[in-house]
Formats: sequence, structure tokens, C-alpha cells
Amino acid sequence: MAGATERSYGGVPLTRRREERRARLLAAGLELFTSTGYQQTKITELCAAAGMSNRGFYQEFETKEALLLELYAKTNQLAHDRVSQTLTTLETADPAARIDVLIDVYLTAVTADPRLARLNYVEAVGVSPAVEALHVEWVERWSDLIEHEADRAADAGLAPRRDFRLTAIMIVGAITGLLREWQTHAARYPAPDIAAEAKALIHASITRRA
Repeated sequence: MAGATERSYGGVPLTRRREERRARLLAAGLELFTSTGYQQTKITELCAAAGMSNRGFYQEFETKEALLLELYAKTNQLAHDRVSQTLTTLETADPAARIDVLIDVYLTAVTADPRLARLNYVEAVGVSPAVEALHVEWVERWSDLIEHEADRAADAGLAPRRDFRLTAIMIVGAITGLLREWQTHAARYPAPDIAAEAKALIHASITRRA
């Protein structure tokens, strides 16, 4: 029996049309949530920016919050993937150099487009328990990565052997605060200054004696 043929509209497969529609909504959400503001943005405005009807929106997302959650997750996943891939292929095993690269790659990922930093560190703050739960999940994932690098530093004798979990969580919170300040006062706090401060904080926190 021949396989079922995928339905199409105007010669374009429906799955592709849905992917394109979802991508337009994500792009509209990123733009409006970081310019108009998440709380102030209406679904009708998202639909107008994406060039579709309200019906089209609800075929992709149940609520405006669901759109925010996907954007938040995508922003973090993008940065996490870039950092993980870079550290995996990094030629140097020097723990201090690896930490510097970690910060450089991460900050490049979230500051190249200032809207990403605003979405994560301003607009998504305090929106709902669901967004807070996703934030906690990503704090855990970033803390895992930092803790792993801290353990490498201890293995190399560059840091005392200890439990780095609280240190890693503290570092994630501190970098979040630095990026919030950068997003609000970019002219006063250039991205290289944020990077230098973050690197100094991480090195000092990991190498301190218990």
C-alpha cells in the first residue's frame, strides 16, 4: 500500500507551513516582548506582526505565556549548545583558560542580540510560576556546567578540592545580575567589562580557600 501523502496548501506541505508560522510568531514575540514589553503586548499585536489571524496563533500556542516559555528556553538552549560544543572541542585543557572561553562564548551568545538578554533577564522575571520553574531548571543546568569546570580546576591543583555546588549557583546568579545591568545600561557597562568582571568573579570564587 502506498504511503499517505502529506496534505499541502498552495503547494507547501502543511508541516512546513506550521513551522514557518511558528517561526514568525517566535520572531514577533522576541521583538514585541523586548520593545513594547511582555505584559503590555497583546495577542492581536503578535498576530499582526506575524501576519496571521488570532486563529493561527492559537493553533501554535495556547497562551502568550507559552510563547514566552519557548523563547526563554530557546535562548538558553542556544547559549548552552554553543558553550558545550566549544568546551568539547577546546584544544587546551587549562582550567583557567576553559573558564575564560566559557564566559566569552556565553556572553557573545546572549549579547550579540540585546533582545535576548532583555527577554531572559528583564521581561521573563516574575511572570508566573511556570516561567520561574523554567528559570530554576536552567539555573541547575548552568550550575552543572560551572561545577564541572570547577572540579577540573581542582583536579589540576588550581583550586582546593571541595563541593562547588553553592559556588556554581552563586556564580549563575551573579552573572544574571551583571547581564541585567548591561541590558539596562549598555552604554555605561560595555559587554567586555561584563566579561572581565564575570571571569574575575569565577576565578576568585573557585580558587578561594574554604
